[in-house]
Amino acid sequence: MELLRLEEVGWEALRQRAAQPGAFDPAIEATVREILDAVRTRGDAALDEFSRRFDDTPYAGQPLPYDQISEASEQVSPEFLDACMLAAENIGEYHQRQRQQSWLHETPDGILMGQLVRPMDRVGLYVPGGTASYPSTILMTAIPARVAGVQEIILCTSPRGLSPELLVAAEIAGVDEIYLLGGAQAIAAMAYGTESVPRVDKICGPGNPYVVTAKKLVFGQVGIESLPGPSEILVIADESARPDWIAADLLSQAEHGGMDGASVATLVSPSESTAKAIITELESQLQGLQRRQDAEASIRAHGIAVITRDLEEAAEVSNLFAPEHLELSVADPLALLPLIRHAGAILIGEWTPEPVADYIAGPSHVLPTGGTARFSSPLSTDDFIKKSSLLRYPKSALEREADAILHLAAAEGLDAHAESVRRRMKEF
Repeated sequence: MELLRLEEVGWEALRQRAAQPGAFDPAIEATVREILDAVRTRGDAALDEFSRRFDDTPYAGQPLPYDQISEASEQVSPEFLDACMLAAENIGEYHQRQRQQSWLHETPDGILMGQLVRPMDRVGLYVPGGTASYPSTILMTAIPARVAGVQEIILCTSPRGLSPELLVAAEIAGVDEIYLLGGAQAIAAMAYGTESVPRVDKICGPGNPYVVTAKKLVFGQVGIESLPGPSEILVIADESARPDWIAADLLSQAEHGGMDGASVATLVSPSESTAKAIITELESQLQGLQRRQDAEASIRAHGIAVITRDLEEAAEVSNLFAPEHLELSVADPLALLPLIRHAGAILIGEWTPEPVADYIAGPSHVLPTGGTARFSSPLSTDDFIKKSSLLRYPKSALEREADAILHLAAAEGLDAHAESVRRRMKEF
C-alpha cells in the first residue's frame, strides 16, 4: 500500500488518483453490443450459444424447477439457515421504514393535487456467480423489491455460481423465478424478453464490466438502479484505531478485486505512525488470506494511505473519493459525521466493520461506486416504485389562472397550448 502525504502530493494529484477509470472499455462495449443484438433478435437460441461459450453449460430454456429450490434448505447447515433468516428480518425491517405513501392535498379553492406511489409489475435481479456465490446479494436486492410491493421478481445468475445457499436465500427473499444465465446475455434476456425469460421493468444488481456495460446499454428499454462497479472501502482512522482491525477491514473489500485488482482500498489518517502500523499489519494479514492473489492485486493497483493534517482534512479527502463504503474508525465518529457529504454507506465506530453492512445489518449492500455517491444513493425501496402526479382544477381555479397560462404559452410560441385554455375561457 502506497503512503502519500497530502501536503507533499497536493489536492490535484489526489484528485487524479480518486478518478477511477471508467468501466466502459470500447472493446468490452463492442462485445456487449453484439451479445445484446443477438439475444434481442434470436432469443433463447442466442442464450444457449452464449451459455455454452461462456459458462460451458447449455441453457435450460426455463426457470429452475420449484422442487430444486424448495429442497435446497435440506442441503445447507442450520447455522447458515439461521443467519439467512436473521439477515432477511433485519433487511425487511430496515426497508419497511423507507416505504413511501401516496398523498392528496386539496387547497381551499378546490384544486386537488397529489402523488400516487405504485410498485413496478416485474423486476429482474442480477447476482454475480463467476468465481463465488453471493446469497447475500439476493437478500439485499429481492427483499427491498418485495417490501416495495413488486408483483413478480425474477433472478438471473451464472450456473457456475449456483449453490444450495443461493437457492435458500432466493426462497427466503421471495424470488419467483430463477434463470441460470450469467453475463451480458442475462441482462439482454431480462431487458428484451425471450421465449423463456419475461421482459422486466427494471434490472438491479452488481456485476463485472460486461454486466455493467450491458446495463448501461439497455437503459431506456428498461430501468436500472445504477452502474455498480468494483468494490471500494475508505477508512478514516486516528490514533485510537487498532491497526489489525483496520487492516482486516481494508482487505475485506480488496479480496473482491479479482486478478485484475479492480477493488479499491483507501486509508486516510492524520497520524502517520498509525497509517504505517496499519500498512505493516495489512502486509502481514495478506499472507494468510484464501483469496490472497485477488486482495494483493487490488492493494498493489489501487491501495493508498493518505496522511492529512487533521480529521477535518481527512473528511475532505473522503468526500473527494465519495467511496462506496466509508468507515469512521476514530475516537469521536459522530463529531466527524457532519463533515461527510458523499458516501454510499457510512459505518460509524470500531464495532461496525464493513462486513456488518455487507451481510446482516439491514441497509442494502448494493451501493454507488466509482465516485457516484456524489449523486447516487444505495439501492432501496425507491428503486422499485414509480410515482404519478395527480391534478384536478375546478372551473374557478382555471378562470383565475388562465391569463398566466396564456402568457406563458405565448412566450414559448405554443399556440395550441393557449387554444386549449382559450376555448374553455369562452365558458366563463
